[in-house]
Amino acid sequence: MLHVSTSLEFKAKLACLYAGAVWGLFWIPLRALEEAGINGLWITVVYFLIPTICLIPVFILRWQHVKEGGISLQLTTMLSGGALLLYSTSIVYTDVVRAILLFYLTPIWATILARIFLGDLITPSRVIAMVLAILGMLTIFGLGARFPIPQNIGDWLGIGSGFLWAVAMVRIRMSESHSAIELTAGFFQWSLIFSSGAAFLLATSQMPDIEQILPALPLLLIFMALLVLPGTYASLWGPKYLSPGIVGLLLMTEIIVGAISVALLAGEPFGIRELIGVLLIAGASMLEPLLALRGTSTNSA
Repeated sequence: MLHVSTSLEFKAKLACLYAGAVWGLFWIPLRALEEAGINGLWITVVYFLIPTICLIPVFILRWQHVKEGGISLQLTTMLSGGALLLYSTSIVYTDVVRAILLFYLTPIWATILARIFLGDLITPSRVIAMVLAILGMLTIFGLGARFPIPQNIGDWLGIGSGFLWAVAMVRIRMSESHSAIELTAGFFQWSLIFSSGAAFLLATSQMPDIEQILPALPLLLIFMALLVLPGTYASLWGPKYLSPGIVGLLLMTEIIVGAISVALLAGEPFGIRELIGVLLIAGASMLEPLLALRGTSTNSA
């Protein structure tokens, strides 16, 4: 693997924090599509159709790079796209809260896989960060000390999605030659393929018509251009230079932004329990970056 400078590593951490925050707003255009009367499985098809179409020129212009990436590039993007499909489907078959919580076991899987395949050390600060993150999620979701044991297919899909995403992050770290541009294009391409397959298989009769989609299209286009496309690029660029375990922790800003945005825009409660959970997750996400900054300032002093 390439040597990563401190400056580049810090930028990669910022990119992952930003990407997580963007995914925390993921629900807004999804809610608009849902309010338009579109079936849950078809929502993801419409959602990923837009960026896939937008990225067709990029795919054509960089076709040579895509060919050079070969099966390795396609496998990585299939894993990341498949992770998103499992996550989206898990929300259909289990409680949203349980799906999110089980997906965000990702830092645990990523830390273990990075230790096995990359030789990354499992530091005390990483263990503390993971404990803080899980406590924060349990607090926000009001589950107390009782961790949700998988009870149905949706729960297992939630776990599977987090594990697949962790595998994809390890592969991105191992294959630094893959450009984030190709990774982004492939991510949306495979997300669309997989979500379309699930929708045609499980909800063929509920395919939406254009009249249902049009009202939500302006909001969807704005979100794609300003947030989702750059956020996805950041989520696939940052992991090239970071340990997969810390990537999983940094992306947990999704929960923070999601909890706050839902409270502000959807009128859902945000009280002391949510605040404590947000602070715990923020602490978990920022622990290693702050320790790294402290170490840098100490070395330069």
